[in-house]
Amino acid sequence: MTNATSAGKASPISISIRDLRRSFGHQEVLRGVNIDFPRGKVTTIVGPSGCGKTVFLKHLNTLLRPDSGKIVIDGIDVTSVSRGGLDAVREKFGMLFQAGALFDSMPVFDNVAFPLVEKTRLSRDEIASRVRETLAAVGLEGMDDKYPSELSGGMQKRAALARALIRRPSILMLDEPTTGLDPSRTRAIHALVRQTQQRFGLTAALVSHDVPAVFEISDHVAFMHEGKIRVYGTVAEVTSAHDELFERFLAGKASGEESPAAAG
Repeated sequence: MTNATSAGKASPISISIRDLRRSFGHQEVLRGVNIDFPRGKVTTIVGPSGCGKTVFLKHLNTLLRPDSGKIVIDGIDVTSVSRGGLDAVREKFGMLFQAGALFDSMPVFDNVAFPLVEKTRLSRDEIASRVRETLAAVGLEGMDDKYPSELSGGMQKRAALARALIRRPSILMLDEPTTGLDPSRTRAIHALVRQTQQRFGLTAALVSHDVPAVFEISDHVAFMHEGKIRVYGTVAEVTSAHDELFERFLAGKASGEESPAAAG
């Protein structure tokens, strides 16, 4: 239960983390993280604000480098590869940032097409075909010419998800994808994430504050506390773990004692 590596015995592993550590000045944020992400599954990281969730995710997508420890993605230790090797690994990722990070000056079509225009040699027709296919997959048919400011918060999340999917990644990373949404839109985005993950066979690493609602779409849950994974397992396992800190975290969230916008 508290050993995050046990999942590897049951299924192939897409991402394996061993003793990951990172400090900023005198503040130790990641204090020896160990966890495996089973291939083709949704693994959700939860925990109180400031526990290291977002910093951890930035190490997974190689935006940050650790002080020590290993991050092995599809058999490649990304902490020891060259820049060229790192670029190759990054091809595997799709990233949905907390704020969506859409370009305000571009319509939806161009926002979603941007990674293909910048990083591939696909023809204009091939790009258009893939963009429209991906927009349809996230429920945004007919929204090609809309600008982000013309979309609701939920639709902006869908457009950002389409852009994360446009290069057909094998790993999808999501940082607080429902921040700023009301409960009904949160449920809709959760359902979309699950449908998308299953449709494309993705390994998903999700950081979320929406507990316990996010458990409905999670295969595995990891509770991060003070820079370590304290509880890990299937949803059934973690909810029956009887870990005092985890239970207090869930109770605090349920009663609104913590800010729902925790950046973690």
